[in-house]
Amino acid sequence: MRKALMLVLGLAVMGDAATALAAETIALSSEWNEVGEQPDRCAPGLTGGGQKPKWVIVDTDGKLGIAETSADTTDYRFPLCIVDGLSLSDLDVSVRFRPVAGKVDQAGGIAVRVKDARNYYVVRANALEDNVRLYTVIDGDRRQFAGANVKVASQKWHTLRLRVVGDRFAVFFDGSPLFEATERRIGGPGRVALWSKADSVTQFVDLAIDPLP
Repeated sequence: MRKALMLVLGLAVMGDAATALAAETIALSSEWNEVGEQPDRCAPGLTGGGQKPKWVIVDTDGKLGIAETSADTTDYRFPLCIVDGLSLSDLDVSVRFRPVAGKVDQAGGIAVRVKDARNYYVVRANALEDNVRLYTVIDGDRRQFAGANVKVASQKWHTLRLRVVGDRFAVFFDGSPLFEATERRIGGPGRVALWSKADSVTQFVDLAIDPLP
């Protein structure tokens, strides 16, 4: 019998400091997917150049998750794993991630209001730079509009969370508020995606999304 992917997209109820998965969930992959296969509820996309993304199901210490595993060292290369289903404007989203490998980068993030692979917002944490940054990506051009320095340890699990209401953005890291910002260039609903960079091999589990009114 094939294993079911335990990484889920949860319709969650989020407090200011923590995220709790609700009982109702939408699997990112079907029960027919196995370790090493592409999750079929998470469509690959790419900003920038380099190889096509290779998102696969991975075993993370006995718990199934997903990672982008191509290890392409192209610097301006941002693989996306675009979640099938929800299209939202205002939301509260979190994910647990673990940077595992990468010489150019060891980064992982969450993209929101994803119109396509060239237009979205993304918050990302980088274990080689020890920072968390918030960007707009418009027509493939990535521009930072907020960020903070914080220890992002390799080989350890962290939680990254982003709350977006209108033009207001709040970022949380490992359960604590990190920074807030305003930005209004990308409006309206869009998809949610997991995000990587260059040769980063970063594992993701427990993606949770709370649609906000």
